[in-house]
Amino acid sequence: MRKIDVTPIVVDPFNTDFQQRWNWTTLGKSLLNAAENHAKARGFGMMELNGNHYTWVLARLTIEMVNMPMVYTKLNVSTWIESIYSLFTNRNFSITAADGTVYGYARSVWAMIDYETRQPAQLEQMEGQAFEPYLFPEQPCPIEKAGRVRPLSDDNYVCSLDTRYSDIDMNSHVNSIKYVEHMMDLFPMEAYQNGRNLRRLEIAYMAESYYGDRLSLFRRQVDEDTFEVEIRKDYEGPDTKGKTCVRALLKFG
Repeated sequence: MRKIDVTPIVVDPFNTDFQQRWNWTTLGKSLLNAAENHAKARGFGMMELNGNHYTWVLARLTIEMVNMPMVYTKLNVSTWIESIYSLFTNRNFSITAADGTVYGYARSVWAMIDYETRQPAQLEQMEGQAFEPYLFPEQPCPIEKAGRVRPLSDDNYVCSLDTRYSDIDMNSHVNSIKYVEHMMDLFPMEAYQNGRNLRRLEIAYMAESYYGDRLSLFRRQVDEDTFEVEIRKDYEGPDTKGKTCVRALLKFG
């Protein structure tokens, strides 16, 4: 029984940044699409779950890239399920060239929630969902698991923005990768020049946000290449702390 799926991708010109490198938006979406394709082929994709009032939501995402592939590079995005426990499942990824060159790996944690109540489901008790045959814990994913990102103070406030139509996905909340876009926009063009790029991203999704929410972004520099970011909704200053939607760690190199 096949436990790993491979999705071929070409780095198209309009999915690159100003230095002709694959952009992180398309990278993130490619991982999520590969996950959906793998799940759909086994009967627990988004549309299959929606028919039973369930859906997948991303809880954690860690991506570590050795290099960002250049325009027209042919890639394979591979994905497999490492484990399932109680409310969560661990899914891993590799990003390689057609010749086997490794560009990076990713780890993710997902929960299945009731579409109407937004409450998590007990995965091991889901009727008709036989996940066990597709677990592949022996397949290596050599990057470290994400650590804990601490909350930031109000002194780290940078800016606020309102969520719009283009932020919202099929689950009617802000798309997981949109948060990545907003975080990367906290840095100037110079941060991405001369071969310097985001190398590792750890992101924890803590609460949903929706169309019309006002998001406030906070950033703290840990060292020359490492930054912590927090995104809250309904923040109105120290008297109204708001609710944390995302905490993340970004490492450049």
